[in-house]
Amino acid sequence: MSRSHISPNNATNKTINAIDRKREKERRYMLVKARDNAAELSTTLVQRLIDEHIIETNSDRAIRETIENQLKKMIDMDEFDMQFKVAPIRSISQDPNILSLYITQFIVEDLINHPKIQDVFGDDLDVYKAVDSVLSKIRPS
Repeated sequence: MSRSHISPNNATNKTINAIDRKREKERRYMLVKARDNAAELSTTLVQRLIDEHIIETNSDRAIRETIENQLKKMIDMDEFDMQFKVAPIRSISQDPNILSLYITQFIVEDLINHPKIQDVFGDDLDVYKAVDSVLSKIRPS
C-alpha cells in the first residue's frame, strides 16, 4: 500500500483546523462555565469594576443582575453576533479572552446607557483588564 503524499498545504490546513477546534472547545467550555457561575462571576465582576473605579453606580445590585443576565445569554448567541460585537476591540490583547472582550464591549456600549450607571471611566484597555481579571478564572489553562 502506498503512502499518500503530505503536501505543505495539507499539513498547514490540518494545523489550522486543530487550532480552530481547540479554540471552539475552549470557547464552549467558557460559555458553559459563565452560564453556570453567572451569579458569582457577576458579583465579583461588579465589585472589581467599582473597586477599580471603572464604573460609578447608585445600584450595584441592578448592575450585577444585568451582567448576570448577559453572562447567561451568551451561550445562546450566534457566533456572528458575538464576533460583530467584539470586532472594534479584537486587537486589544495578544491572546484575548472572547468572553472578556464581549463583556468589555457590553460595558462600553450598552451598560453605559443603563439608568443605574452614573458614569464609566477609563479606556477600553482598562475595562478589559478589569473584566479579564475576573473572567480569566474560567478560562482553561
